[in-house]
Amino acid sequence: MTDPFGVYLHIPFCARRCDYCAFATWTDRHHLQDAYLAALTADLRRSGLPPVTSVFVGGGTPTLVDGAALTGVLGAVPVVDGAEVTIECNPDDVTPELMRTYRAAGVTRVSIGVQSMVPRVLASLGRTHDPTNVVAAVAAVRASGIPTFNLDLIYGAARERLEDWQSTLAAALALEPPHISAYALTVEAGTPLASDSRRHPDDDDLADKYEAADDALTAAGLANYEVSNWALPGHECRHNILYWQQGDYLGFGSAAHSHRTGRRWWNLRTPERYIAAVEAGQPTEAAGESLDEETRRIEGLQLALRMRDGVPRAALDVEGLEGLVIDDGERVRLTRAGRLLANEVSLRLR
Repeated sequence: MTDPFGVYLHIPFCARRCDYCAFATWTDRHHLQDAYLAALTADLRRSGLPPVTSVFVGGGTPTLVDGAALTGVLGAVPVVDGAEVTIECNPDDVTPELMRTYRAAGVTRVSIGVQSMVPRVLASLGRTHDPTNVVAAVAAVRASGIPTFNLDLIYGAARERLEDWQSTLAAALALEPPHISAYALTVEAGTPLASDSRRHPDDDDLADKYEAADDALTAAGLANYEVSNWALPGHECRHNILYWQQGDYLGFGSAAHSHRTGRRWWNLRTPERYIAAVEAGQPTEAAGESLDEETRRIEGLQLALRMRDGVPRAALDVEGLEGLVIDDGERVRLTRAGRLLANEVSLRLR
């Protein structure tokens, strides 16, 4: 059986930057798209990649670039039989034709950036898509034959009431998705959200909304397998599990991150510098670090604690954690209350 090994492809172009976004994306570099995709392809071909078990195309907004051009890049990635191939999608960009193009190229999963189904909440987040387009996007994915998909939600926006979040959950579940990711809004330095303290999320509000999400998603048959992710059996995101299990992966594109056997590194941040490096036949790495054995061990436990199977009993001091963990004598798993305090519980790892 092939050991999991992934590839991440970064598409750094966006029509508009969301107010909470701190990713390496640009709204004024669209003229670089052809050169950038050519550089991605060349970089992949010179890498000597073995066949990989998962590919994830993220951004940015991958659906902003021409579908045939993007799938041409995917063609430079060797994959094993049954590999998971995911592309992030903006619902406004999804068309039946684009999804058919993706499917013909071997895409097996798309992740649709829904965030909210309430227009004024979307406006509060700095998002511009039309919630009605989410319904059309899901229909296009299903009609294309792409095997599975994810709806990506965010809760905790300043103008979002609990009823708004419950409305978003109900509208999302009405589409019968096999996977939902629900993330608490986080404040990242340097973003418009960070500069406006009136819009910062409230911890108690986030906790209430997390519990509402878990209630609704569990009732719909979606099982929580990582703190912020719920799925029907067999529809878990294998590429993200690779990250959470400290697996090896290579990132291609500007600012993309990689990890192999305890060393992680990241690429040149801007698309111009990435393109120039590839065209000159030079390395694209900007910097990196090697983790010592103990750091790697603790990080692995921190990640594992967030997942359904938890950590070995010996790895966590459970004294005083009543109600936050389930201890079966062999492994320790977070309860829902524990998931809300996962970072605090992780301080007891040993």
